[in-house]
Parts: sequence; C-alpha cells; structure tokens
Amino acid sequence: MSSTQSKERKGAPLEDHSRSAVLATQDPAPSRASVHPTPAVSQAPGHDKGRRSSSRAKSYPHRGIFSAIDLGTNNCRLLIARPTRSGFRVIDAFSRIVRLGEGVAETGLLSEEAMDRTVEALKICAKKVARRRVTCMRHVATEACRVAGNTRAFVERVREEVGINLEVISAAEEARLAVIGCQSLISRSCRHALVFDIGGGSTELIWLKINQGRAVEINGWMSVPWGVVNLTERYGQGSLEFPAGTYEAMKAEVRRHIEPFEAQYQLSEALKMHKVQLLGTSGTVTTLASLQLDLPQYSRDKVDGAWMPSADMLALSQQLAAMSHADRAAKACIGDDRARLVVAGCAILEAMLELWPAPSLRVADRGIREGILRGLMENDMPVSVKVNTANRPAGG
Repeated sequence: MSSTQSKERKGAPLEDHSRSAVLATQDPAPSRASVHPTPAVSQAPGHDKGRRSSSRAKSYPHRGIFSAIDLGTNNCRLLIARPTRSGFRVIDAFSRIVRLGEGVAETGLLSEEAMDRTVEALKICAKKVARRRVTCMRHVATEACRVAGNTRAFVERVREEVGINLEVISAAEEARLAVIGCQSLISRSCRHALVFDIGGGSTELIWLKINQGRAVEINGWMSVPWGVVNLTERYGQGSLEFPAGTYEAMKAEVRRHIEPFEAQYQLSEALKMHKVQLLGTSGTVTTLASLQLDLPQYSRDKVDGAWMPSADMLALSQQLAAMSHADRAAKACIGDDRARLVVAGCAILEAMLELWPAPSLRVADRGIREGILRGLMENDMPVSVKVNTANRPAGG
C-alpha cells in the first residue's frame, strides 16, 4: 500500500461514531488471562457520558462512507467502505507495521519512537479518511494501549496532532468485533466454533455456539496475555534465532495459559464429535496459509476463507521455527519485518492445535475492522451475535 499522503478535504467536520453501541450487554471489565463468557462493550476513558444508544445507530445514512481503524500492538490498519445490498465494498485501505507495543512488556510504557511511528501512520489514515469524505467512523486501539501507563497522553497527542479520536477497547470488545467481522466464514453445519486471533500483545479465544437459523452465541472467551510481540521479547532476548529449547518453552508458556479454557469448556470433548470448526483471524495463520499454498506473493483472494489441514500447519510451523532468520526473511510472504515475530505466532498456533487437534482450520483475512464496519452499518446488515450471559465460569 502506498504511503503517499493525499490533501486534506476542507469543509464540514467528520462525524465520529466511536461511542455507538451495537450490543447493550455490559459486565465489569475482565481481568487478564482468565476465562470470561460475556464480552462487554467498553468505552475509552471519558466516553461514558453522551453514549449513543443502539436505536440511534440506525439513523446512519444508507449511502454514507464508513471507516474503521484497528491500532494494535504491531500494526495500524484502516478500511474505508460504502454499504452495498450484500454487505460493503472497500474503497480504500492502509496497513503499516508500527510496533506500537515494542518494549511495553518491559517498561510498561509506549516508547517515544513507537508513538512517533504510529502518529505518522495515523496521519496517512486521517488524510485518506478526509479525502474519501467519510461520514461515519470508529477508530479503536487494542492491547498495547490497554496496558501502557501513558496511553491517555498518547490518545490526546493523536487527537491534537492527527485529529483522530482513538477508542481504547477492552479485550472483550475486541473479541466480539472479531467474531462479527468473520462470522460469514463460520459453517452452520457445526455445533461450535473456536475463533482465535493471534495479536501482537495478546491472543483472543472465542468459543461459539452455533444455533441453526438463529444468532451465534459467544459462550466463552479468554484473553491470553501473549501475542507475537511480547512473546518474542520475552523469549527472544534480542536474538534473531530461536533454538529448539526456546521454541518449546514458548509453546509451554502459551499452553499453560490456555489450559484453563479447555478445563472450563471441554473443547476436546466437542472435537471428538466432529462438530467444531476452528477459525483463525490473525497474520500468523494468513502467512502460513500463503506459504502452504505456495503463493509467489500474498493474495487475499486465495487466502481468505481457505481451509488448511492442521497437520500441514503444524509441520510448516515447525519448519519455520527451525529456519534461520535469513531463510525466513527470504520467504516472499514473510519478509524481514515479520521474520522474527512469525516464530512466536507459530508457537502460539502449535500450542492451540496440540491441545485442540481439529483435522483442519479455516483462515480469515478479516477481523476487527470488518466487525467495526458491519456494526456501523447494522441498519443495512443486521449483525447476529448473541452473548450468553447465563454461562458463568467456575469461580466467576
């Protein structure tokens, strides 16, 4: 994607719908790395007052232009789209690796260098939003901003320098948006689905109950406090290479955190019934899928929605982990920027597939941004995600 900056549009101010609620369910903010059945819509600091109701959301213009930003620990991503009868059509997009969460696990703060990189990327997003005359928007930040001690100052800097209002969402809301964004890839022939999103600073697990002809229910949810950035920082120790012992330690660390999810919801038992779909929405699985498909360069059309045998994904993960950094970087669909982080992603994926050995998994090159857009366009495209508020975890 070109980083050429377009001229800002002069005229009426943009309308920001970052406070619009799609689901009215609210629960106390969850603690990290624990099992939660009920994702809540959370607001950035100071967003409780003047919050719009879901009925107000239906007043969005049918022919409006919508934008969604997903600012994560590693990437800054933008989508701009207009509604169609069957969904929406993307008219502009932007993605850049900004490494906002670099060093946060060690210092607890967003670094000046990381914030500078991110602000520059957001300036490009803002110019695209203005040039496309966006009428409705929601721009969210996730894990790095959830945990950093200087997030308020960063959000204020973005507002003043860029003109974008960032909404720091909870991990629960992040999980809900991921489900909304990729639910069209969930097979209605299954009884359950495990949706997972391997991020930069955390991994979201969402356990779904699929009701034939009715809403999809989020029965369980967990935010694992490990993603490709902080797991790499913890175990990579500045090295570009990962010895076998280090890789196994990374897998063990992740497995220790996801075993309570298995204990609570008994996914293994459901898998024995052959009625569970695994759906991965992360850069790790899309990268592995492109390698498995032997693509000369990444192609979303070929990757999004593809079914991959789990055994092949496991074998490929192990091969990548055993490669040198230079060999990984030489892969067309990896490159130097991702060559180090992809190992941690492979470790996270392996830990899940070893605990939950489904025969195959489906790959989604879609997620939070698409979930935001569908939520903003709810009047045109009803979103059917039901939260099960009765299913409480043990000790919850």
